[in-house]
Formats: sequence, structure tokens, C-alpha cells
Amino acid sequence: MINASRFLASACAVACLLFGAGCEYLKQDMANQPKNRPLSPSPFFEDGRSERPLVENTVARGSLANDELFVPKDSNNFPLPVNTALLERGEERYKIFCTPCHGLQGDGNGMVAMRGMKPPPTYHQDRLRQAPNGYFYDNITNGFGQMLGYSAQIPPRDRWAIIAYIRALQLSRNAKTVDLPAELREKLNQSGTSGEKQSGAKPGADPKPESGGAKDSTGGSD
Repeated sequence: MINASRFLASACAVACLLFGAGCEYLKQDMANQPKNRPLSPSPFFEDGRSERPLVENTVARGSLANDELFVPKDSNNFPLPVNTALLERGEERYKIFCTPCHGLQGDGNGMVAMRGMKPPPTYHQDRLRQAPNGYFYDNITNGFGQMLGYSAQIPPRDRWAIIAYIRALQLSRNAKTVDLPAELREKLNQSGTSGEKQSGAKPGADPKPESGGAKDSTGGSD
């Protein structure tokens, strides 16, 4: 019985030793990978460094500022033709990336702001209506205040599409009749004329008082 117990203990010790050695081997194999840490020496290269010098004339991604769609922050240039397709694309991108904070109408009352975040300023204030196009492009690219930059999510052409749509939102509340195309002015005149005919009022005339004295809450008349 004693011999059997000794044999069993010896077998367990040998098994633990083999199993532990295997785990140690696997652990070291994962920890000691064939790699070089930053700035560590390496005999693989002639200069003894693991870090390789940059290729000549290499520019880091996002650091090139002479792209054809890039404008300075104080520039009011618009590098793309503004057409219906660009505005529709801008509306689509605006609703995806901008409405959570700025809202559908650009008032700054998006769902995130309604849930406690400090609301962004409305696009319809004088400061932002008069801000140059480059100001908006720089904010979308690099961020501003609580807003992070969207250079990784929104390519340059889509940034300009969003800016075009923001300008359309601003213009929608500040457009003058004389600035509208002739056909739109004609439609407005026609709609105004039809409304006047239905009401029986002439342009610029004061509304006619109702026949009979207006009764007050006590049943008397004025």
C-alpha cells in the first residue's frame, strides 16, 4: 500500500513537472516574441538601430495642406461648384454627422444637447453667418471646443458639401425676395395674390372689422 502511494505521488510529481515545463515554454514563447521595441538596438541593420529613417520627401498622413480642396481658415473661397448634387450630399452627411449636436435646422438643439451637453451655437447668429468658409472647413477638420475633428470620418469633398448645406440653412432664414430667381418670385407673387383674393383684402389694406360689435365675456358689446 505504501509503495503504491509512493508511486502515485511520484507520478503526480513527474506530471506536474512536465506540465509546468510546458506552460513555462508556452509563456516564454508568447512573452519573448521576435520583435524590436521602439528605439531598441538591432544587429539586423548596419547602423545597429531598429528604427528606420523616413523615406525622403515623406509627408505624414493628414499633414499635407496644399490639397486642391484646402483653404486657409480666413478664406471665403469655395473650391467646388455648388449644385443640387453637392447640396443633397451635404444634407445627407450633415444629418449623419452634425444633427446629433447641431440639430436638423442648425439651431444647436440636437438630441445630444437635449440630453444635457452644452448646446453648440446656432448657425443663424450673425457671427456664424458672416464667418468665412475656411472657418467651417477648419472646424470640421480639426474640431473646435467640445467638438472633435472629423478629418478621419469625413473626406474633404464631403466637408465642403456639408458647408454648402450649412450655408443653405443660413440662407433659408435670411433670404431676400430680390435675391430669388425670377420664377420663384413669380410663384411668391401668385401665392400672395391668391391668398388676398380668398381673404378679400387688398395689398397693404388694413383688415376690415367684423360686422357687429364684438361681445365681451359678459355678453355686452364694445
